[in-house]
Amino acid sequence: MSATTETAIEFKVQGMDCANCAKSIETAVSRMDGVQQCSLNFTTETLRITGTAGKSAITAVVTDMGYTLIDAQIEPLTPETAVTVPQNFLAYMWDQRETRLLLAAAVLLIPSVLLNEIMHFDQRWANILAVTALFLSGWPIARSGWNSLRYSREININVLMTIASIGALIIGATVEAGMVMVLFALSEALEGYTAGRARQSIKRLMQIAPATATRLPQSGGEGYMAEVPVQELAVGDLILIRPGERIPMDGRILSGSSAVDQSPITGESRLVEKEPGDDLFAGSVNGHGALEVEVTHLAADNTISRMIRLVEEAQEKRAPAQRFVDQFAHYYTPAVVGLALMVATIPPIFFGLPFWNTPDGTFGWFYRGLALLVVACPCALVISTPVSLISAISNAAKNGILFKGGVFLEQLSRVHVMAFDKTGTLTEGKPSVIAVRTPACETSTDSGWAVCDDCQDVLALAAAVESRSEHPLAHAVIRANHHRGCCDRYPAAKNVSALTGRGITGIVDNHQVIIGSHRWFDANIAHPPEQCDLAMLDEAQGYTPLMVGMDDHYKGTITVADTVRENSSDVIEQLKALGMDKIVMLTGDSRTTAEKVSVQLGVTDVRFELLPQDKVAVIEDLQAQNGAVAMVGDGINDAPALATADVGIAVGGAGKPSQAMETADITLMNDDIGRLPFAVSLSQAAMRTIYFNVAFSIGIKIIFLLLVLAGIGTMWMAVLADMGASLLVTLNGMRLLNKKPAS
Repeated sequence: MSATTETAIEFKVQGMDCANCAKSIETAVSRMDGVQQCSLNFTTETLRITGTAGKSAITAVVTDMGYTLIDAQIEPLTPETAVTVPQNFLAYMWDQRETRLLLAAAVLLIPSVLLNEIMHFDQRWANILAVTALFLSGWPIARSGWNSLRYSREININVLMTIASIGALIIGATVEAGMVMVLFALSEALEGYTAGRARQSIKRLMQIAPATATRLPQSGGEGYMAEVPVQELAVGDLILIRPGERIPMDGRILSGSSAVDQSPITGESRLVEKEPGDDLFAGSVNGHGALEVEVTHLAADNTISRMIRLVEEAQEKRAPAQRFVDQFAHYYTPAVVGLALMVATIPPIFFGLPFWNTPDGTFGWFYRGLALLVVACPCALVISTPVSLISAISNAAKNGILFKGGVFLEQLSRVHVMAFDKTGTLTEGKPSVIAVRTPACETSTDSGWAVCDDCQDVLALAAAVESRSEHPLAHAVIRANHHRGCCDRYPAAKNVSALTGRGITGIVDNHQVIIGSHRWFDANIAHPPEQCDLAMLDEAQGYTPLMVGMDDHYKGTITVADTVRENSSDVIEQLKALGMDKIVMLTGDSRTTAEKVSVQLGVTDVRFELLPQDKVAVIEDLQAQNGAVAMVGDGINDAPALATADVGIAVGGAGKPSQAMETADITLMNDDIGRLPFAVSLSQAAMRTIYFNVAFSIGIKIIFLLLVLAGIGTMWMAVLADMGASLLVTLNGMRLLNKKPAS
């Protein structure tokens, strides 16, 4: 490859403690010859570069700045290569050379503080210990500050702290200089530790799916059962999944049945029964049965891999709140240096106030200027937003909700109008038997025909004929018959054929059984007037009545409809409680059917007889009247409306083609809207956390700024306050990792 060929390169950067580190590296690499475009995301540690610059030159610059650079193409991130952050802070400190030196510096500083600040004697030894601690803890910080000036032409946090510490040495505040640097270095280490713990969420996702699978020989082929890496499996390969094993690949069951725990993928808590023909998702846990499975996706394109890719991309897309904080910090830090210079010089020059500290203990304005540099350190402010976003996005993924970026997390928190597609979203999306009627039994409720033998007989007759059909209505009849335990009442029909006008017929036990539409029966088979009236009522409500006859005699009616999901009305009530002022149902059904379903669900508005383009027009109308609008649909048929809405939410991403996950702003992996209130609640909690963190970070700085200017605050008090603020906002953001859905 020639040096002039423009290429895209991806690296992983290790050793960053805060978002400012990422900014310094990004700026430095962007200034290199041959770099056309450069972006570095602190949360995912991913550096992407486009241009003609060589990898060796880029590596040299980043390494010289004190960070480790790994070529993502040579060493892709896997469960084996991912760096694991130790469980406790001391283990994290002992894990690296620089933090081990920091531990030594902290140990040296303790007797220095005791001798100087508390016991007030042996100043010489106190100074020696403080200078040693300053050197051990401050060298990496000073080097990073110098490299920022050298490569990025920027004044970053490390530059501020280095200037403050050197200034403290100049005025003889040796112990305080050591305290400032050690406390600041500890603060940086704490930020690195807590940010690393938050990043672990991606690595935990990577560990959900096993690295190996048991491959079976192809049917009729030669070979042996063998344990192989999942990367070696091809589409069509056969694998064995033993009871209790975690499923390594997306696939389709060829033989065996089991109950599968899909919670790592979809977030649903119940076990899902799986039979031959059903799909499995990599990362799910098999239950009691052994399964032979045909691989349907490559390892790099299976469900868990797509989830990991989307979560990483989401963490790299900054929300407006984060972009504001980053932009603010870019101008804030240089401005602080100018302000500190003014504080140090203007009062002594123009008002005759002391420049140096006075013998009576009054702080001079030079000291106050140095303290201002420490107070103004923007660590807490910069770290407050990304940790909150990564925690919320990671928690959502753990519960089967994929946010495509922090921007959509923020937008969802501001939505007060939500539109739902009806079919397949609020309803089951497939027809189900809701009633059976016969002249002998007029009970039309589900609970009634469950115990009526005459109704059971009609259902069994119909199922015997429909077992030879692939029509969705036939599947509804067969499922209902199976659920009622009537599968053995009649054998499968013979000589099954379609009727010329909407229906099907077959021979069952030497009797001709006919299943047809109400219109066909009106024209061909007599039936009681009351049964005719009930069938017309079904049609008016949007249901489908299937009339059943035997040997040209009417036997009964099976009513089929797309039923409302059990939890849909509860979900809508929860959304209202979370601040959704308007919930609109969109459907192509007739007005009668739409209004009937809307009453069941409790939506605030309903729009009916809509084509796909009509749904887009409704979304645009809602936006014009109400502002931000979220649209919930299946991710494929409702794609135009999902794209038009401010937030598009696709339902059932795990069971849909990959495009469903990749085109929606938010994807509910389970084919159910039950997790939607949690997504809204989590987005609102994330934004509340971010606003609190930003306000708290700025408030602490204002308080200590006033204390410093009044001559009360010291440098070590300021850095301790900043360290505490950084830790508090980080831990506050990480609380979002533990937020749980309502049971």
